[in-house]
Amino acid sequence: MTDKQDAAPDSTAARVALWRALHVQSDPPPHVLEDEIGLKLLAPDEGWRSRGDMDPQFTRPFRASIVARARFIEDLVVEQAGRGLDQYVILGAGLDSFAQRRPEIASHLKVFEVDQPGPQAWKRQRLIELGFGVPDWLRFVPVDFEAGASWRDGLVTAGFDDSKPAIVVSTGVSMYLTKDANAATLREVAALAPGSTLAMTFLLPLEMADPAVRPGLEMAEKGARASGTPFLSFFTPPEILALAHEAGFRDARHVSAADLTERYFMGRTDDLRPPKNAEELLVANT
Repeated sequence: MTDKQDAAPDSTAARVALWRALHVQSDPPPHVLEDEIGLKLLAPDEGWRSRGDMDPQFTRPFRASIVARARFIEDLVVEQAGRGLDQYVILGAGLDSFAQRRPEIASHLKVFEVDQPGPQAWKRQRLIELGFGVPDWLRFVPVDFEAGASWRDGLVTAGFDDSKPAIVVSTGVSMYLTKDANAATLREVAALAPGSTLAMTFLLPLEMADPAVRPGLEMAEKGARASGTPFLSFFTPPEILALAHEAGFRDARHVSAADLTERYFMGRTDDLRPPKNAEELLVANT
């Protein structure tokens, strides 16, 4: 059995999962995303909502961004599945819960979760303990990125078909990679079969963010640096689009916070919406 303490998800993955649950528990409906699976997996102490990083007011724009990006990607996966695509790759999957929340869609796909071996083994064990299980269509792909292992090789070993298109997603990862590493990832995805789609988040330069959320982003940057996982890459939308085209994608588009607000937050009276010029999305096609 995996040692839960040693292999537990990192603090960022846990925080994202708890913010998704906090959206359900603290924000009025309609909810952009209903996801308390990560909360069940983590099983934190009863007072978790009293933590400083869970303050409902302070975290409002950040949890809005988290649920907006997750909902956008989920809608994109459902759309692509409706067109016949049947391979879904999640890079740096963390506590992603699509397979558990949407089995009516996921069971018609091969879902490949790519992550570091320790946290992934912890997640597998927790899914089994909680009765979710690990169905055959959910493929865990342990890849030791720090040792230079190839996620493409890991995918093929897990049953990925290189000759067929896939949707590949990466959220909350690009800022921890160098620009060269981001470019290498883009090239690898661009080399997938025609008809493949990439959706990834990127962080804009902190000085461009809304003044109201800049202190929170700067605090996150300092915390990441102190924990040994500093933010390494920031991109403006033109820069990330140029990088995607240089990598070989047929087309690419920027999905802004304003786009997400119009799509998921219109008509709300609680001012819940993702901040502008913070973490936004690139969508690119081969």
